Amino acid sequence: MQEHNKATAWFNDLYEEHRDNHENIPWARQAVNPLLQTYLEDETHTHKGKALVIGCGLGDDAHALDEAGYDVLAIDVSEVALELAAKRSEDSSIRYEKQDIFDMPDKYKGHFDFVFEALTIQSLPIEFREKMVNAISETLAPKGKLLVVAHKRKKDMSGPPWPLTQEEIDLFKVSEGLKELSLEMHSEESQISTEKFRVLYEK
Repeated sequence: MQEHNKATAWFNDLYEEHRDNHENIPWARQAVNPLLQTYLEDETHTHKGKALVIGCGLGDDAHALDEAGYDVLAIDVSEVALELAAKRSEDSSIRYEKQDIFDMPDKYKGHFDFVFEALTIQSLPIEFREKMVNAISETLAPKGKLLVVAHKRKKDMSGPPWPLTQEEIDLFKVSEGLKELSLEMHSEESQISTEKFRVLYEK
């Protein structure tokens, strides 16, 4: 088993343990991420084409993208999460697949017009950060857009999770030559960090 697989193996156990009570899954909002929702409501952006949701969990963000008009693929490393997500959106055309972002099939490289990554980078130890940034960036089609949501790391923070520094967010501008279209900071009450990045990139 690769090291990053060991670092994520516990996700499936947690979903299984709380299969019937999703409120006990710490990151399961059971609603669309509000920083994705405001992006989808922004009429200056066109919402169409193939979309990818990384670490889709219970599928709320995938559902929002589907309703906005995207052809959605939602991936996760947890089979239980995917099962629960599919059950919650039975009437949609969302495709749910067990996929490892570090080992995506060649058919998904350079494939997606929109990619949404929220809080999954920070769920893995820092030593996987650059590798994950590169793997996410590789899925974007030419002119494709990537929306990243992540907590900002303060000094002396220990994980999990491991929030991102500004320098780590900026790795996306190095990877695959992505262009930063906007960077916003959002405040929230959280035991992890009171600040979140929302950054939009274009390939």
